[in-house]
Amino acid sequence: MRKNKKKKMKYKISLLILAILIILVIILIGTKLFKKEDNAPVKVVDSIDNFGYTLDERDTKLMKDTYKELKDVLKSSNVDYEDYAKVLAKLFVIDLFTLDNKMNKYDVGSLEYVYPESLDNFKLNVEDTIYKLIENDSDGKRKQSLPIVKSIEVTDSKKDTFLLGKESKESYTISLEWKYEKDLGYDTHADVTLVALDNRLYVVSYNVGDANE
Repeated sequence: MRKNKKKKMKYKISLLILAILIILVIILIGTKLFKKEDNAPVKVVDSIDNFGYTLDERDTKLMKDTYKELKDVLKSSNVDYEDYAKVLAKLFVIDLFTLDNKMNKYDVGSLEYVYPESLDNFKLNVEDTIYKLIENDSDGKRKQSLPIVKSIEVTDSKKDTFLLGKESKESYTISLEWKYEKDLGYDTHADVTLVALDNRLYVVSYNVGDANE
């Protein structure tokens, strides 16, 4: 009788261990299937040496044309930083608000233009606001209607200073207006402020403000 009880006990323990292992495997598979796709696979087709700017295969024609503008500005031996700021501000908006080519809410655009120390907060904020409702397109079957910036123009530019930490930096505030292929209620105007660090410009502020100001 004792031997039978021991066998039954061992059998129950074996079943319990097997059940735990199965649960762990299910959890592991589920985690892999539903984890954040922070780095959606994209093909880089061009880059600008010494500045770290890149162009992706998935980028729109407007993005590609504006990127070419940036390359032309940066080719000069004496870069005009106000022109540089205008083009970079346009690229920032185009990439940020063209959601149709993004894989999911974690595939945030324009990160390479943002001031490095603000990058994490910027990304989290975008994920929780502008990109919050983007459906996952990892299977390529998404039918969701998402914005595509079709045109953009600079309406004003100002040279000023911006307080970065405790240090005042020379800055450029670029006012922009843009249109979409389909109006889905996203921003259509903003002021983008950029500062120069080690000869490269970074976005430090995005302010919607009033289009009539």
